[in-house]
Amino acid sequence: MAPRQTVLPLAYRAFFLIIEPTSALVGAFYAHFRQDEYLAMTTHTSSSSSPVSFGLSIIMSQLANLYLLFALNEALVLRSTGDLRVWRTVLFGLLLADFGHLYSIAAHGAWMYWDVRRWNAIDYGNVPFVYLGASMRIAFLAGVGLGAPGESKGKKAV
Repeated sequence: MAPRQTVLPLAYRAFFLIIEPTSALVGAFYAHFRQDEYLAMTTHTSSSSSPVSFGLSIIMSQLANLYLLFALNEALVLRSTGDLRVWRTVLFGLLLADFGHLYSIAAHGAWMYWDVRRWNAIDYGNVPFVYLGASMRIAFLAGVGLGAPGESKGKKAV
């Protein structure tokens, strides 16, 4: 049986194939090339603190590599197929990663999840943008906007 192909709604294609991978590339850039600034914004400390240590620099570059992997997996794997099983599998894995990402900032305290007045630039990527990504994934996984099952059999993804 051939994989089910479908024409995906523009909102999903734009977000998962362009907007989110681009955002991940920005994160990779900052985590690798602007480590002091990235770390200061993430920890809410002064950017005039001492330079990032050698070991932490390696870890930050590894984080940048994971952001790059995230961007490539989403943009290239999803772009290569319209098979809804593949899209669901990739987006389910990324949804789990969203929850892990949100959990990773819990040490800041509960305010981090809702107090927009205290957020800096990176917090907007760590909280509302992750909420948006998770919401888009949940909507996709729930079939929102994808039509009735079997309705788009035989159509090629765009």
